Amino acid sequence: MSNLELIGKKLGMTREFYDSGQSVPVTVLKMEKARIISIIDKEKRGYSAIQLGFGKIKNSKLTKQMRGFYSKKSTEPKKTLKEIRIDNTVDFKEGNEFGVEIFEKVKFVDVKSKTIGKGFAGAMKRHNFSGLRASHGVSISHRSHGSTGQRQDPGKVFKNKKMAGHMGDKYRTVQNLELIKRDNENQLLFVKGSIPGSKNSEVTVRQSVKNITKSTIAEKIDAQKKAKSISDKKKK
Repeated sequence: MSNLELIGKKLGMTREFYDSGQSVPVTVLKMEKARIISIIDKEKRGYSAIQLGFGKIKNSKLTKQMRGFYSKKSTEPKKTLKEIRIDNTVDFKEGNEFGVEIFEKVKFVDVKSKTIGKGFAGAMKRHNFSGLRASHGVSISHRSHGSTGQRQDPGKVFKNKKMAGHMGDKYRTVQNLELIKRDNENQLLFVKGSIPGSKNSEVTVRQSVKNITKSTIAEKIDAQKKAKSISDKKKK
C-alpha cells in the first residue's frame, strides 16, 4: 500500500496539544476517497498500475467519450483521474474505495501542492540576492541582479540564469512531514508544519519515499516519560 496516493485540499493551519502540554503547529488536509476505476495489466501495457478517480463532477460537464467511459465502468463520474504504478495488482478490484485509513501505520508523508503565485518578482525576492551597495556611485541599481553574462565570447546569456521573473505558482513536494493525527470519519489528515499553497488548494499525499528512522513527537514524549519514571524509582 506504500505506493498509493490520495488527493485532497488544504483547509488551513491550527495546533495540536499533547498530554505533556507541548503544542505542535499542524496543517489540516481534507482528503477525497479514491475509487479504483480500472486495473492496468502488465501484459497489455508493459507495466502494472491502477487508475484512481477522485472528487465529483456533473455528468453534463463530461465529454461524450468520458460519459461512455464511465458508463462502461458502471461507476459515477470522477473529477480527477490518476494512474499509480504498483508491483502487484492482485489485491485490487475495480470499484473498491479507500481513504485516509491507508495511512494507519504511516508516520511520515510527502505532500505535493502548488505554491502561491507571487507574480513578477525581482532577483532579490525571487533568488535571495543581496543586491548592490547602498552607497554613492551605485545610481539606481540598488536592487538589480548585476551582470548577466560575459563579453563577446560567448556573447549570450546562459539558460537558467537567475534573473527577475515569474515567482511561485509551481508544483513543489515537501518530504518527510510527520503525520500527527488522522480522522477516519471526516477524512482529515493533520500534518506537522506548513505546506505550499493557499487555502483550498489541491494537495497530493503519499507515504514518505525515503526510509525515515527519526522518532515522532509522540515517541519522544513517551521516551521522556519512561526515563523520568526510571529516575524516580532509582531515587526511592
